[in-house]
Amino acid sequence: MEEAKVYFGSVPQKKEDLQEIRSPFNDKVVGYYPVCDAEDAKKALEVAKEAFAKHKNSMLAQRIMWLRDVAAKLKEQKEEFALTITKEVGKPISFSRIEVQRAIETIELSADYATSMVGETINTDATQSGRKTVAFYKRVPLGVVVAITPFNFPLNLSAHKLAPALVAGNSVVYKPTPEAPITGYKLAKLFIESEHALPDMLSVVYGDAEVGGALVSSDIPRKISFTGSVPVGKIIMQNAGIKKVSLELGGNAATFIDKDADIAMAASRCAVGAFVNSGQVCISLQRIYVHEAIYEEFAKALAEDTKKLKVGDPYEPDTFMGPLINEDAAIRAERWVKSAIEAGARPILEGKREGRYFYPAIMADVTDDMPIVCEEVFAPIVSLVKVKDYEEAIEKMNDSPYGLQFSIFTKDIETIKRFIDDAEAGGVVVNDIPTLRFDIQPYGGVKLSGIGREGPKFALQEFTEMKSVVIV
Repeated sequence: MEEAKVYFGSVPQKKEDLQEIRSPFNDKVVGYYPVCDAEDAKKALEVAKEAFAKHKNSMLAQRIMWLRDVAAKLKEQKEEFALTITKEVGKPISFSRIEVQRAIETIELSADYATSMVGETINTDATQSGRKTVAFYKRVPLGVVVAITPFNFPLNLSAHKLAPALVAGNSVVYKPTPEAPITGYKLAKLFIESEHALPDMLSVVYGDAEVGGALVSSDIPRKISFTGSVPVGKIIMQNAGIKKVSLELGGNAATFIDKDADIAMAASRCAVGAFVNSGQVCISLQRIYVHEAIYEEFAKALAEDTKKLKVGDPYEPDTFMGPLINEDAAIRAERWVKSAIEAGARPILEGKREGRYFYPAIMADVTDDMPIVCEEVFAPIVSLVKVKDYEEAIEKMNDSPYGLQFSIFTKDIETIKRFIDDAEAGGVVVNDIPTLRFDIQPYGGVKLSGIGREGPKFALQEFTEMKSVVIV
């Protein structure tokens, strides 16, 4: 049985008060993690502050070697990490393996892009009031970074914060999600135990509101990087004070299926986009706007493709959908579907709940004010909406407080060009699902979907700041 440990800097510390972790799949205890409090958070921040002061002039070459060593060790332990993810959050093993591979690549990319943290010279004599000097700016680390991560991609989303923050030269206090603390602990351990590690530059604490609140409200960190819910994001913004904040707060992803789209391909991809990871993805496809000319044909094709998806044991390699993270999430999904049906929605696939499992639900004839349409469901539920044309579709897509990723299926280049400009989202995808994401790209949203961007190259900008220099 694995047990996570607290790290106040590079030395692991065991705490007597432990919390058990139960598998969403079979409710068996799969590990333990220490119960931390606000004092632990404050101690970790003090250690991080001292570590940054000591190592702020460290060689970039060493930090790059540090990341490459962690990526190599993660590659060696790929299957062990995949099994840990499946144990803790119930993710099907095939997708856990993909997540580990993505995390390896995220760390490697962070090392690659670190060499591009450069400034440029400035012509200070370009204006009449100026004068000739040697002037330039450089990018420098912020100081102490707080990284808070979610359960749905517990390894890769942690890598997206830890790798660029550390290679940029910051010290980090990392709080992994309470649902997957062992995954977070094992990743942190790779960083801390690396032969190239800078001592005490990474600390790890566990917990929820009390610990998170102490980390966020402290004057020590210069940057908060958080992925999670809108309500928590709002609390962070209220309590963070004057410091840099990056928030990835989820979304309500939508797509438009135009009348000239490849229906079979679109339906097949939309089944994946709506139900991968049991809908527990910030860019899960939740709203599908379908041109009225192909509405019924598409609905039928989507239902048939969805029925082919295997729901079951996450340890079986052909399982597509495992359980939701807990029974409360499954009960909530069940309640939302029943509420929509009572309000007039037509179930094409009604979905059903079996403990923590919720089977795919496809709802038609929905209205814009139904929670399954206007709120983030974070469950395997997708809604179909009939529209008469592109104009109606884009108006409805944009009529949302969220704006993370949207997509469109069409062969019309003029419509594609309009969509790229019209879509109020941080990312758009053409002829595939909005759930499509490559780790090398910038990633983040507009409106309530958040502030800032992830993706190694772009996160390095978030984790550094400009220092302007003039030599007279």
